[in-house]
Amino acid sequence: MEPALTIAWNLFTPASALLGGAIIGLAVTLLLLFNGKIAGISGILGGLLIWSKENSGWRLSFMLGLLTAPLLYSCFAPLPEAHIDSSNSALIVSGLLVGVGTRYGSGCTSGHGVCGISRLSLRSLVATMIFMAVGFITVFVMRHWG
Repeated sequence: MEPALTIAWNLFTPASALLGGAIIGLAVTLLLLFNGKIAGISGILGGLLIWSKENSGWRLSFMLGLLTAPLLYSCFAPLPEAHIDSSNSALIVSGLLVGVGTRYGSGCTSGHGVCGISRLSLRSLVATMIFMAVGFITVFVMRHWG
């Protein structure tokens, strides 16, 4: 069985990973310093669903940045090719399961894994360990039993 998402490992460089991580770290630090907000994507997007004039501006700006960043990147380098072999129904179910998990976990991988761990939150460390363990188990099951 072929993997559902293939990655061009020959295009990976430690420099690009380091630069990307530094940019993410800078972005979440600036959001925390200037707005006092945690850069958890599920919380930012969820906050847009409950419209509030005083909170919607920064949330819209953040989401717009997430959506336009690949377009800006593509001006300087080709975007990596992604090929997804899963069905639309599998992607929808997977997305819903991730959404349920973020509600039960009180946050997503970006909120807990990037922001929470950097603030030395024990709750975020445990949540991230659970996210990772479930991911490992899912890949194992899908590759060997799926």
